[in-house]
Amino acid sequence: MNGFKQLSTHLRGRRLLYLSTFAAAAAASFFGLLQPQIIGIVIDVGIGGKSWTEAPWLTAQLERISSRNLILHGALLSIALMAISGFFMYLQYRWSAIVAEDTAKKIRERLYAHLQNLDYEYHTTKSNTGDLIQRCTSDVDTIRNFLSTQTAEVGSGIFLVITTAVLMASLNKPLTFFAMAVFPILFLFGYIFFSKVKILFSAADAAEGDLSGALQENIHGIRVVRAFARAVHEIGVFDTKNIEYRDKSFYVTRLLAWYWSISDMICFVQIGIVMAVGGWWAAEGRITLGTAIVFFTYVGRLLWPVREMGRTLTEMGKAMVSLGRIQEVLDIPSERETGDYQREIQGEIEFRNVSFQYRSQRPILKNINCKVRPGEIVAILGPTGSGKSTLVHLLPRLYRPSGGQVLIDSVDTGSWRSESLRSQVCIVLQETFLFNRSLRENIALAVPDATDELIEASAETAHLKAVIEDCEDGYKTLVGEGGVTLSGGQKQRVAIARTLTRLPKVIILDDSFSAVDAQTDADILAELKKCFADSTIFIVTHRVSTLKEVDRILILENGCITHEGSHEELILGDNLYRRIWDIQNAPLESGSI
Repeated sequence: MNGFKQLSTHLRGRRLLYLSTFAAAAAASFFGLLQPQIIGIVIDVGIGGKSWTEAPWLTAQLERISSRNLILHGALLSIALMAISGFFMYLQYRWSAIVAEDTAKKIRERLYAHLQNLDYEYHTTKSNTGDLIQRCTSDVDTIRNFLSTQTAEVGSGIFLVITTAVLMASLNKPLTFFAMAVFPILFLFGYIFFSKVKILFSAADAAEGDLSGALQENIHGIRVVRAFARAVHEIGVFDTKNIEYRDKSFYVTRLLAWYWSISDMICFVQIGIVMAVGGWWAAEGRITLGTAIVFFTYVGRLLWPVREMGRTLTEMGKAMVSLGRIQEVLDIPSERETGDYQREIQGEIEFRNVSFQYRSQRPILKNINCKVRPGEIVAILGPTGSGKSTLVHLLPRLYRPSGGQVLIDSVDTGSWRSESLRSQVCIVLQETFLFNRSLRENIALAVPDATDELIEASAETAHLKAVIEDCEDGYKTLVGEGGVTLSGGQKQRVAIARTLTRLPKVIILDDSFSAVDAQTDADILAELKKCFADSTIFIVTHRVSTLKEVDRILILENGCITHEGSHEELILGDNLYRRIWDIQNAPLESGSI
């Protein structure tokens, strides 16, 4: 029932049209069920010359027709009934298709929008890209298929069973009992099958998600695989996932094979019972031949839809699992908007007793206290894992501190409106990602309506202009998936230019010069000082050669600020900065490389 409640939520705005598909299915079944009775009347009255007393309401409509013309009129009426039935069937499938496609579109849009609004931490530490793709594509398609055909067939099947039972009972109650004898068994068997297949499909769907994840990860990292000659190993990993998916899918298929074979046997037994009893009674004169043929036709029409209920239940089980998997994502809380404060940032930053730790992990930052003036350039230096990136990620509120406060212009970041905060506090992430678009589109990503002058100025500040001029298509050059056509340093400079188009008041460069040479590093820093003199700049780096030009250097070790000061102050003490400076500026020994 929970699954149907979720489905009803997704159908909001289309519920009336979808209910109309059930009405159309019922009408199609009703007019289709009248045809066998017309055939019975034609056989008994038109051919056998007997009276038809089993359905007086229908016989009364044909009293004015002579027996000589009854066959012709019966044929025409039969054709008309099937045409009307076919028309309503057309409406049923048309309306259900409209609702299914529209609902699938809305679910995809809702999922995609929800993923866009989840916490940064979820995407960096909890999400599985392949599994999310599986939920947004395959699971949505499963629901679409169920809505387009199966749901209406469930309603049509239920109506068909009830209506056929009533019509058969109006003809002959004892024979109706024999005609419906195995239906409880078939329904019970279908229910047991449904409960089993739902569990197996859930496992198969999860295995498919793991397979998609392995495929996506391997394709994304194919250059690493090739570089380390790990193709054979990765093929083995993929084969393991593939075998697991195959085996679990096979279990579902095997269960289906058992269902179809057993349900076929039950259906043929039911047909045999009706033929035996109906034929015997017709031979004894207890019922007419027309009545027997009507029962044969009804049972034949009724059994196969009931048998198909197994397939429908299978699809229902798949749809319920898919709905659950989609709901799991939708139930993940979106990023909390905790404030509505917004104004132009001046650039004063203060970390006040700031601590941070990821869930179930040791503290990353411990009681950080630091104040930065507007327009100041601050470098953060420290060993790997010391918390440098985590510290700067707190500024645009990508993470929230576990304790203490991060203040911008004396206002806690939790009180700022996210859009206002992140449009002015911009970060160049450590892992550079470019979209498979043109250079211009990547640079203007944050400001889609950016002028050519702004884009060119940002590219020049990032020392990217010469690279673009060397490209045959200039700013229209496609960079490939993930920026594969560019070098590491070029990608970093595109990312820097992309950030600068925002004209941010706080610029964070998270190890953004690691792939560029020292001279380009120094040139970009000089351009930033000149063009963004009023902006506060944070530079996370392991390279100390250009840090002589910054205003202040923070030494971060084990989550704590152990030293801070200018280049001149730190170079005189015994600290990490001095040791790195000595290593990076030491002359090569004779014979060394």
